[in-house]
Amino acid sequence: MPFDALEAVQVPEPDPDALYQDRESLASATRAAELWAARVAANPGDFESGWKLARARYWLGTNGVPASDRRAMLERGVAAGRAAAALQPNKPEGHFWAAANMGALAESYGLRQGVKYRKPIKDELEIVLRLDPAFLQGSADRALGRWYLKVPGLLGGSKTESERHLRRALTYDGQSVITRFFLAETLEALGQREAARDELRAAIEARLNPEWAPEDRRFKQQAEALLEKLSR
Repeated sequence: MPFDALEAVQVPEPDPDALYQDRESLASATRAAELWAARVAANPGDFESGWKLARARYWLGTNGVPASDRRAMLERGVAAGRAAAALQPNKPEGHFWAAANMGALAESYGLRQGVKYRKPIKDELEIVLRLDPAFLQGSADRALGRWYLKVPGLLGGSKTESERHLRRALTYDGQSVITRFFLAETLEALGQREAARDELRAAIEARLNPEWAPEDRRFKQQAEALLEKLSR
């Protein structure tokens, strides 16, 4: 092959979806986010890359980057989710991942500062419920269950509403490790310790969801720790 022909050979771009599947590797997750960000920069109307960028930044902001960089990553995740939602307001992905990034930001700040996110988080999740309640196996109900647990009662929180949303989320995926863990926390807050322990055991024994295996593994570890605490 002539030398000039060699120069013309282009190395194919890595597949960001494949990289994201390997997101427990920080390098893979970071590269996936970079590729989606580049696609959005080249084509601001690329809805799919936009919401996937928001999802990747959520993962990096909650699991990947150093603690000192997490809030900045999540803020960028909120921006990517909102941009995607503006492109396709009648699709759930942008709304959901904007809310997820805001939720992680709120938890990082604690009650005093994080409470400012409560209304926009709830608004986005309720949009998802209107558009597609089954989206990601009931993830909007699961996230609202978390919202109602974490927000003080004077500001709209409710442990019973938390339980209601989480149980509804389980109707879409009864094997959800994350939903079972969140329900256990809510039941503990309601004073139902034995029921909470049952949910934790169910979370620990549940099969891994191939799409969410990295998240499931982390929540199984948290379920084991909380079950040990509640069994003392």
